[in-house]
Amino acid sequence: MLTEIDHVAIAVHDLDAAIDWYRTALGAEVAHREVISRDGVEEAMLSVAESYVQLITPTRPDSPVAKFLEKRGEGLHHVGYRVPDCAAALESMLQAGATPIDTAPRPGSRHTTIAFIHPKGSFGTLIELVEEP
Repeated sequence: MLTEIDHVAIAVHDLDAAIDWYRTALGAEVAHREVISRDGVEEAMLSVAESYVQLITPTRPDSPVAKFLEKRGEGLHHVGYRVPDCAAALESMLQAGATPIDTAPRPGSRHTTIAFIHPKGSFGTLIELVEEP
């Protein structure tokens, strides 16, 4: 069901500073940048082969990423797995006992379809299922 890792998300306080660091340290360039108002985040996707490093920062203090940063500080936030059918992957995970954050797929950035699985039901890792258009 998983086709590859879509992205590894890293929560940061200062998106521009993080982008500059990745550019200077690793030569990474931004492939996509977007504000996702619904989730209260701004993202920068840095290409790594066919996958991405996703840098995310909150755009409002009540967003899940703001709460994450307040509680845990900067660092690894979640892993996004590419799947051919988000609804089918979500259903399979739920049948296997996963704890959903999203009970149905929803629109994501880059015109993707996504669903999140809570870390409590996936061995401590927040998982995002990502179906590309």
